[in-house]
Amino acid sequence: MTGPATPAPFTADDYRARMDRAAHAAADAGLAGVLVAPGPDLVHLTGYRPTAVTERLTVLVLAAGRDPVLVVPTLEAPDAAKAPGAGALTLRDWTDGTDPYAATAPLLDAGGRFAVSDNAWAMHLLGLQRELPGTSYAALTAVLPMLRAVKDAPELARIEAAGAAADEAYGEIVKVRFAGREENEVAADLAALLVRFGHSQVDFTVVGSGPNGANPHHEAGSRVIEHGDMVVLDFGGLKHGYGSDTTRTVHVGEPTEEERRVHDVVREAQQAGFEAVRPGAACQDVDRAARAVIDAAGYGEYFIHRTGHGIGVTTHEPPYMIEGEEQPLVPGMCFSIEPGIYLPGRFGVRIEDIVTVTGDGGRRFNNTAREMAIVE
Repeated sequence: MTGPATPAPFTADDYRARMDRAAHAAADAGLAGVLVAPGPDLVHLTGYRPTAVTERLTVLVLAAGRDPVLVVPTLEAPDAAKAPGAGALTLRDWTDGTDPYAATAPLLDAGGRFAVSDNAWAMHLLGLQRELPGTSYAALTAVLPMLRAVKDAPELARIEAAGAAADEAYGEIVKVRFAGREENEVAADLAALLVRFGHSQVDFTVVGSGPNGANPHHEAGSRVIEHGDMVVLDFGGLKHGYGSDTTRTVHVGEPTEEERRVHDVVREAQQAGFEAVRPGAACQDVDRAARAVIDAAGYGEYFIHRTGHGIGVTTHEPPYMIEGEEQPLVPGMCFSIEPGIYLPGRFGVRIEDIVTVTGDGGRRFNNTAREMAIVE
């Protein structure tokens, strides 16, 4: 299988457009602006990833009608100036021994309410509040949950490439021997395959065999995989800075009729969730469609998690496919559809694809067979 070509690098104009959208989204939400600390939001908006996150203040300040400003320690300014989005913002540095909050305060509306990235350090937020007691703050995912949810074409190309790489890894892992090996060994094989097919970071390699498969987030352990085991394989990471995440459930040797039936129910539920994807549908509609199939088959109490989560510069982010989430689906959103059935003490089944919303439905970024694979 040949994956998509390497995507072209993001440009300063790409980052300028993202920062502008973020600033105007904040204004539309009645906020004075957005304060972005080092982490996935900063990478998404500027391409800047500090080599080390320390106690020194680094913050991107965005406000509608104003130029973006990145406040950085002087000793880190040369690296920040090399970031792909540096040409779309102004750098303001501060030196050790001076007050970074005093340096940042003139950039903020003294009585404004700001969205703050979720991983901002409390000491920095408190420092800003001390300098500007009239300001107030809200978690970014609470007030602007869709900030990174809708991907542009270059981002979609990266997620597609990551999904294709994960598919190639799955195509190889089903060829290895499972029986008589520890889960850890198969997990190591999966991690090596993800790297082989271009991932720069492996986030997880779940290998849940037999009863361990009934724990959705089981970490691969020392259990020896046996003939007759159902094995849940859930793996992903980052390629070109964007996430992959896919799950397939395989069987060591021939399955029982019950195991086939449960797997078929999950596969039908996953298909129903995919068919519910269309612009304007609510996120919860995807969950409802998948869950209805499992409920009708009598396994509803054993589907114990949401149907999906968003993906982008991280492998888990908004939007979430869960009951109560009324956010409408919009073309460019990317998320997982991953229903499962987990029978305690016996086995589990989960099938997962990353999907993007198109103009008239959905498109999968994972395309390996969803039928049960028989492994040795």
